[in-house]
Amino acid sequence: MEFTLLGPVGIVTKHEHVPIAGSRQRILLASLLVSGGRLLTNEQLYSELWGDEPPHTAHNALQAQVSRLRRTLSRLADPSEPAPALVTHSAGYVLKADPARIDMNDFRRRITEARAVADRDPMAAVGLLESGIALWQGKALQDTGTSPLCHSTAVQLEEEFLAAHEAKLELKLRCGLTEDAIGELRAIGVVHPWRERITELLMLALYRVGRRAEALETYHSTRRQLTDHLGIEPSRRLKETLQVILREDPVPLAPLRPSPLSALAR
Repeated sequence: MEFTLLGPVGIVTKHEHVPIAGSRQRILLASLLVSGGRLLTNEQLYSELWGDEPPHTAHNALQAQVSRLRRTLSRLADPSEPAPALVTHSAGYVLKADPARIDMNDFRRRITEARAVADRDPMAAVGLLESGIALWQGKALQDTGTSPLCHSTAVQLEEEFLAAHEAKLELKLRCGLTEDAIGELRAIGVVHPWRERITELLMLALYRVGRRAEALETYHSTRRQLTDHLGIEPSRRLKETLQVILREDPVPLAPLRPSPLSALAR
């Protein structure tokens, strides 16, 4: 049995992916999984499932939700191995699931491995990053409402996802896969127009293949968006990249920072 958090919250068996029906069941399972095997108190779970105003019957309602989740885990477990244990303590609950079978942890493991090999084997790092990104099936922790723990974890995972994309594309530039990177950079830039790192990478990629005018227009387009919508100027690093292109300096091997995976350090 495996668990998915990088998209719809669900359970993967040998035969199928089973989405979790019911918003409180999704929140309960997701909260227990992202807690990493730590105990979540009854009070924490009241807040996760019902917000600031849990019902007077919250204790009994939580017990009912836990019982329902236990039945789901038992029903979907492979006969050859025990179901993950949802353990009751006097203060709350713990889900004892194998961390390696949670896609969130698998994603982070691949990022860590990519960081470890990036300097000596950048193409291997690209492959690890691509395999980690491929685990995503949508926005993290979908349909978990306003659960504080799920929401904060989803925000953090989204940042890690974007940083992984940026690192992968920077490594592609280091490996000379410039044309391949340009299309991906443009697509991400449309969805995330405020990510100056994407603009920097796209400017350098265009400059490296002789499309200097497009690289300059990329800068000015981003600057217009930043000033018009946010009232701020581009960062110093983006301005330094602009100067490299304006001076027609030799094409840098990589963007102007020390490590392509430094943004992923945890």
